[in-house]
Amino acid sequence: MGTISVAPATVPSAPANEANSATLALFSSARKRSAVLSLLLVLITLAFYNGVIHNAFINVDDNGYVTENEHIHAGLTPATVRWALTTFECENWHPLTWVSHALDWQLFGKNPAGHHYMSVLLHALNAVLLFMLLQSATGFTWRSLTVALLFAVHPVNVESVAWAAERKNVLSMLFFLLAMLAYGWYAQHPSLRRYASVALLFALALMAKPQVITLPFVLLLWDFWPLQRFRTSAAVGTRFKPASIQWLILEKLPLLLLSAGDALLTMRAQHNALRSAVKGYPLYARVGNALVSYTRYVGHAFWPLHLSPVYSHPGEALHLWQVVASGAFLAATTALVIASRKRYLLIGWLWFLGILVPMIGIVQVGDQAMADRYAYIPFIGLFWMATWAVAEASESMRVSDRWLAVPVCLAVAGAAILTPRQVGYWHDSETLWKYALTVTDRNFIAHSYLAQVLTKEDKHEEAIAEYIQAEQLHQYPPIEIGYFADYELRHEHISGAVKDAHRVLQGTNNLAAREMAYRDLGIANTKLGRASEARENFNQALQIDPHDLYALLGLGLLSYREGDFARAVEFFSRTVASDASDFNYLLLATALQKSGHRAEANTAYEQARRVSSDWPLAQKKANWFLTD
Repeated sequence: MGTISVAPATVPSAPANEANSATLALFSSARKRSAVLSLLLVLITLAFYNGVIHNAFINVDDNGYVTENEHIHAGLTPATVRWALTTFECENWHPLTWVSHALDWQLFGKNPAGHHYMSVLLHALNAVLLFMLLQSATGFTWRSLTVALLFAVHPVNVESVAWAAERKNVLSMLFFLLAMLAYGWYAQHPSLRRYASVALLFALALMAKPQVITLPFVLLLWDFWPLQRFRTSAAVGTRFKPASIQWLILEKLPLLLLSAGDALLTMRAQHNALRSAVKGYPLYARVGNALVSYTRYVGHAFWPLHLSPVYSHPGEALHLWQVVASGAFLAATTALVIASRKRYLLIGWLWFLGILVPMIGIVQVGDQAMADRYAYIPFIGLFWMATWAVAEASESMRVSDRWLAVPVCLAVAGAAILTPRQVGYWHDSETLWKYALTVTDRNFIAHSYLAQVLTKEDKHEEAIAEYIQAEQLHQYPPIEIGYFADYELRHEHISGAVKDAHRVLQGTNNLAAREMAYRDLGIANTKLGRASEARENFNQALQIDPHDLYALLGLGLLSYREGDFARAVEFFSRTVASDASDFNYLLLATALQKSGHRAEANTAYEQARRVSSDWPLAQKKANWFLTD
């Protein structure tokens, strides 16, 4: 009896034996373990980003890149590829990104779920490649997995993944990581064939987005750590071939030529944006913002709350203490990293600082102070700094791996919990911009984009309120103010339109802006019953452009309402000459009939019928204008 009672406690049951054996089999070799962990990375990424399937396209860039781009709608054809290779549309040269969008449209059409999920799959693949890169270069599996997990689930990366137009971000990183893996392969046994693979993958990365332009410098850092190829400090028994510093620099020159070529293409593509941004923000304001932004990025890496789709540029409004404090923080961190004599800390910090250089705003493109998407690659350096530092500290204190897993799991879980919520904020344009206004102050960009959404939803009163707030926070160029005035006129905010039109006239000598302002003033004065002022305004617009349709139409309507039908015929004839629409022909026909030219009136009337695509609507519109 005694032996029978002891047996169950000392001999595992068959199912338990099988489970343990299966687990051991999965981790029986380094290759199998890496495969299992890679699959785990993919599953975790897909789980936390699954909410993107419910998200729509948004009203910034998604239209130009996907929803309203007829070249993309043609699908993946030879003509589309030729266009992608030669176009600077959306102020970028990134043919591989265009090809990617064209393929998505061919597969999924206008269904946003497919477009978004492809970006999630690319992000998951990037996490796996990052894990493989760090593991192959350092030999540390669990540290590499921790960095890859942080990258996969960190909420700052949601912008790059959940925004369809940022396909270029995840796609360029894919080839960036492949190029680095190829470089590790080359560094083991240097050869022209292996080097060519690095150059090809780097070229593909540049063809997706120029953010990876710093790769040659990144590879030089990579030579120092973890590859340790510098001959003066190479580790004993390293798998990677050491070389002199001079050779390691020379080795990067062909890649630098690729960077230079892409830089020239990018400057040409973004010429207008660069020129207007440089005029808008003086150098000291850009440098100050860059220092503050670096510090804010570090904060977002370790405390990723209140992330916004847009952070408006402060211009010259930054306080001196903010710039000084940020500069001091960056200098102190750099000094501590150097003093530590830890290679992984130095290279991680330089990785973060250096890769951000093209996007930090010294050369400003757009009105953003910083952007979460810019941190997609740079944050990897911060992640491995923290991971390696914690791991080495635990080793020196002889903390067991089981206890070390606790803070690692908490850090990853803390980041992962925030990610699905951040994905939800990208559900649609209105949700996104209303959220942005709750987490940022004085955000004129968010107000402006929200106004566009409300305009499309025919919520004109709310839209005008958002436009007004945007104007109060930002000194828009006169042409933009003219568009605001135009919008206010169309929705009966006459006093606001008059005020904005006068601001344009007082603020610029740009002829296009002044023409629009005079025309808007003419329409506003017509609505206010000030016929003489309106006539003067329309004539001022015509002095700039004799073919201004709105000014010609306004003068024709003024003449018609005053009973001067001959004069009305003159102006309506000029509108027809510039725009032979059914509406303009109907106005001309009515004025001709009133002036006693019935034969000509009948001819104009028949022409209106001939060109009309919606006859009842044209009649209704003409009648409204003539009797209003």
